[in-house]
Amino acid sequence: MKKSLFPLIALCAVMTFNAQTDKRLKGVEKELNAILEVTKAPGFAVAVVEGQKVLYAKGFGYSDYENKIPADANTLYAIGSSTKAFTSAILGQLRQEDKLSFEDSPIKHIPELRFYNDEMNNGIIIKDLMSHRTGLPRHDFSWYLFPTDSRDSLMMRIEHQEPFTGVRKQWYYNNFMFLAQGVIAEKITGKPWEENIEERFFKPLGMNRSNTRIQEMKESSNAALGYELKKDSIISKMDYYDIAAMSPAGSINSSVNDMSKWVRSWINNGKNGDAQILPEAYLKEAISSQMVVGSGLPDKEFPDMHMSNYGYGWFLSSYRGHYRVEHGGNIDGFSANVAFFPTDSLGIVVLTNQNGSAVPSLVRNTMADRFLKEGKTNWADDFKARQEKAKIAEAEAKANESSNKISGTKPSHILQQYTGKYANPGYGEFRIDNRNDSLIAIFKLNSYYLKHRHYDVFEPFEIEETGIDTTATGPLRFNFGTNDGGDISDLKMKAEGALQDPIVFKHTPTTIEVDKTTLESYVGNYELAGMELKVYIKNEDTLYLFVPGQPEYELLATSKHKFSFKILEGFKVEFLEAENGAINEVNVIQPNGTFKATRK
Repeated sequence: MKKSLFPLIALCAVMTFNAQTDKRLKGVEKELNAILEVTKAPGFAVAVVEGQKVLYAKGFGYSDYENKIPADANTLYAIGSSTKAFTSAILGQLRQEDKLSFEDSPIKHIPELRFYNDEMNNGIIIKDLMSHRTGLPRHDFSWYLFPTDSRDSLMMRIEHQEPFTGVRKQWYYNNFMFLAQGVIAEKITGKPWEENIEERFFKPLGMNRSNTRIQEMKESSNAALGYELKKDSIISKMDYYDIAAMSPAGSINSSVNDMSKWVRSWINNGKNGDAQILPEAYLKEAISSQMVVGSGLPDKEFPDMHMSNYGYGWFLSSYRGHYRVEHGGNIDGFSANVAFFPTDSLGIVVLTNQNGSAVPSLVRNTMADRFLKEGKTNWADDFKARQEKAKIAEAEAKANESSNKISGTKPSHILQQYTGKYANPGYGEFRIDNRNDSLIAIFKLNSYYLKHRHYDVFEPFEIEETGIDTTATGPLRFNFGTNDGGDISDLKMKAEGALQDPIVFKHTPTTIEVDKTTLESYVGNYELAGMELKVYIKNEDTLYLFVPGQPEYELLATSKHKFSFKILEGFKVEFLEAENGAINEVNVIQPNGTFKATRK
């Protein structure tokens, strides 16, 4: 115990000493506390590295807001997409080991991988995955709403995800392509991505508290809880989100003390002491412009902040005339920013337990202003002013908006007809149930109340422990479609804003169990316009219909005496029960009409 405690005490002493003696840090904590106050964040931690030294590392606020447990430099936070630079760096090491080329097709290393079209299959190279230039938009709901522990399952979805432009024509952020990089490394090394991260970076850099799994985060001491800000004032706890198989895109949990070691290696040519952790050639390439993100034009208020490019897992820009390399991270309840200025040998890490927070950028800029000596901005005041302007603009927009909601309409079907399974091969499968005369969409991790908007369009509202907040309107709409027979056939969801068309989920009606005695009552031959239909049972509990000249059709029970064809959309049969309980007739329901057949 004494052996492990002393270095921690010594480290804290060095940090306190530096904070007190470095004139650049004079009064900084007043500014940082002002940021904590104006953003209403539960807490955050920040570390500053210069050259080989950690000049400052400290926590502010709370890691556990309810129990008022203070945050410190060793508090663990989820760093989200700041993980991406780690994932690409594995490939940088593998290239140094002559295990791959960035010009390789990813299919060379993942033979089962397929993209949406031949242009992508034949044209995409590994470098495109690393710099977000494949032509694919985010498709984030595919993994966020439909998580899985199977990387193979996630990779199979890519083939069905539509691009919005051609290969290398436009930059667009995509988490799946960082998943693919992690899988490439797994195929080459024969080790899971998590093990590669631990062996190649955590252990050599001495990042002893860092981990890659939510379960490890939960079991760790001094781990922050995540929060969100509701209605501009309520600090509300959020559950940890398990990113599962998508982990190469954003699953690392770390502290600012640990992350300072990662940043230090980047500002020291990839070295940790005498050990070369990152190949120097890869490092220079990773922080060089590989794709233009946007125009990155300076504005009148900040004319010395401009450029917006991307390297490998890093955003590149000019901050007050200094070359800045950085990447943010956001996952439920947490936000992060990892930044460094290569020519200034300066690194800054900011981690917070606030969802979608401005804290990381505000704190990063505050610290950068002091160390770059290029002028100072009161970033807390700037944030407050921008928030006030945004609220005024939002209020004006609401006052002037004309709702596109059409009143006086109702759903075209009874609610039960909307129930069942909905599936898309590029996304996944979910279920809609009818509970207490309300439609509930059930996903793996969350459930949503579907509020009728107009016609066959519904709005989803998450069901939380505290209830349903129907004022928190989101961007999604569930638009149900019908087939020629008038049955609910699909659900359209504008789940990817970069695409013109919505994502379509095919509907499979809810089925019910039917006892064998009832099934046997349907069995027999039925005559329809001189044609004999046969109804029979296979595998003891499955009903089939055979029409001469056609394949046999498996029937799925949807309600009493009613069945849908398993493979034909819009085709159903309804067995008609006589007064004495016998089944003597069956209606064959098709898109072009309903036809009655009589038992022979």
